Amino acid sequence: MAKTSFAPALAAVLRHEGGYSNHPDDPGGPTMKGIIQRVYDGYRRGKGLAVRPVREIEEDELQDIYRRQYWDAIRADELPEGIDYVVFDGAVNSGPGQSVKWLQRALDLPADGEIGAVTLAAARTAAGTGPARLVEDICDRRLAMLKALRTWPVFGHGWGRRVEDVRKAGKAWATGSGPADRIPVLEGHRTDPHGAAIPSGKAPVASARPAPKPQAGAGAVAGGVAASAVSEAARQVAPHAQASSTLALVFTGLTLLGLALTLGGVAYVWWSARAGARRAATLDLLPAGPAS
Repeated sequence: MAKTSFAPALAAVLRHEGGYSNHPDDPGGPTMKGIIQRVYDGYRRGKGLAVRPVREIEEDELQDIYRRQYWDAIRADELPEGIDYVVFDGAVNSGPGQSVKWLQRALDLPADGEIGAVTLAAARTAAGTGPARLVEDICDRRLAMLKALRTWPVFGHGWGRRVEDVRKAGKAWATGSGPADRIPVLEGHRTDPHGAAIPSGKAPVASARPAPKPQAGAGAVAGGVAASAVSEAARQVAPHAQASSTLALVFTGLTLLGLALTLGGVAYVWWSARAGARRAATLDLLPAGPAS
């Protein structure tokens, strides 16, 4: 039988997932040990069984779902040790396709979310020369996306701790220090300084903060219109500026204001384009060529 790290990787994932939860802000809804109700319903229906509350999930069902829908979906048995766990944990929290995109971007590949021969070969090469760096890059990209989600204020504390745990365990495992399930999680992982439970939830890219509405770009247009109006006022004052020190000051002020409004409009357009590009890259919204 081929060697697999599924058991220790799942043990590490389950340390973060805990038991049952149904947080009102969690897009996953009712969740038991990381398995959401919708996934459990689909699994039961696929087996010709009646659906039931996810709280009643059995151990063999849990193992089967994690193996088939997450571990096998990212072809983890073909990934280097340590990297398999890092991508697996991301797949459980944000979906297999998204986690594969983090891996592909860390490997400087087009992020199509499909793991194939090209991605696997690149992962083996990168893990052979710098496994710790690869883990760091994947975790950095994952954390950046999590911070862009509208649910970050609610779940950010728990997500941040989780990513740091995965970073630490993944690097240790990838560099030969031992499997992730033997590496302690950060102290106080599931509770805050007052002992209260830290809420956690699923983190799909669909929970990203909405992009600026098209009307937001009108700010730059409005700035240009205002600048034109100010410039016209300055033109009207100009013939009288030499005859009055007051009008001269008004003319100078209008000229400077018009210049500031024009530059502000240009700066806004530049900033908006940069911010949009960064957001698209962080959320993997840019078109991707073939990678796999």
